[in-house]
Amino acid sequence: MIEIEAVGAVRVLTLSSGRVNALDVEFLGELTDAFRQQARSGGDALVVTGAGRVFSAGVDLNRVVDGGAAYTDRLVQALSDAFEAVFSYPGPTVAAINGAAIAGGCVLACACDWRLASPDAQIGAAEVRVGVAFPVAALEVMRYACGARAEEVLLGGRNYRGDDAVARGLAHRVVEVDLMEAAMAEASDLSGIPAQAYRHTKSQLRAAALERIRAGADTDREVRQIWGADQTQQAIADYVERLRRR
Repeated sequence: MIEIEAVGAVRVLTLSSGRVNALDVEFLGELTDAFRQQARSGGDALVVTGAGRVFSAGVDLNRVVDGGAAYTDRLVQALSDAFEAVFSYPGPTVAAINGAAIAGGCVLACACDWRLASPDAQIGAAEVRVGVAFPVAALEVMRYACGARAEEVLLGGRNYRGDDAVARGLAHRVVEVDLMEAAMAEASDLSGIPAQAYRHTKSQLRAAALERIRAGADTDREVRQIWGADQTQQAIADYVERLRRR
């Protein structure tokens, strides 16, 4: 589900999981392992993108409906592990947002250092509109990326494109032509920075957010309870049904 290709000094990680690169427990585990392995191997510059025409449409809600609370307990932990692994990766990371990056897909993109988006890519954290709470890692990633616009993005649950996404910290730049070429150029440039200086500076910048993530066990326990509650499960099922009717 994670394809890794070496292109010079850069590694390209392509999300390849079904039609919309939806996140489930198995996919998230593979993603976490991939980032941890790349970190152990030296922290080369990474470009993260989605196979096909979607970056990632977020959590596989059909699995949530089918699996109930037993599944969501595992899912919340898997989401937290994956987002922390990406956010704490020591080397440069560039998200090439080639299509929709929604909910968990948006958090995954925002965990990267630099975010380039195609003009028609929809980006947004829709969790509250689905009826679920944010794991601590997801919320801290979004708070770090969006800064003063975090409340608007997280409490509004809307999707943005182009300059609107850039204004809210969801993307740094919109690329009109050849997104992957631009992402590779950005990653190659960042890979030329001395690794120790990049790693240390990134660690300092993200230290407070990572401290809150690693101290968030009590909050994540509440998040798992919310995800597994009957009313949340029904809200998710209703949301999935509305999507089917569109």
